[in-house]
Amino acid sequence: MTVTPTTAQVGDSLPPLTFGPISRSTLALYAGASGDHNPIHIDLDFARAAGMDDVFAHGMLSMAQLGRLATDWAGQDRLRSLSTRFTAITPVGAVLTCTGQVTHRHEEHGRVLLTVKLAAHLEDGTQTLRGEAKICGTAAP
Repeated sequence: MTVTPTTAQVGDSLPPLTFGPISRSTLALYAGASGDHNPIHIDLDFARAAGMDDVFAHGMLSMAQLGRLATDWAGQDRLRSLSTRFTAITPVGAVLTCTGQVTHRHEEHGRVLLTVKLAAHLEDGTQTLRGEAKICGTAAP
């Protein structure tokens, strides 16, 4: 059975979302769309001068994927809050897997509110982001 916001219980997992591989073109397009032209993300010479081996993905690009995981599952209208913390960089060529698990379910103002623990991981298991979403479930009985 597919878990939905209306049926979700503590411990249920959201269907994972995979994003990537992240290419240099992806970073250039994201820089243009977001207005974040920090050269650490798009200029190899700059990144190397800063002590990095290569450019790496914008943190907000990865954060957007966690938001996408939550809204693909619940819909934009049910998302009440989204918070994240960056824990590692996402290198060029990486594939991210975003996951979510319901950690809390309670009633608030006559509505069911779900807390969903979110995370993004690289293929080697490195966690690049962790976060939390508050999602509105169904009306309380």
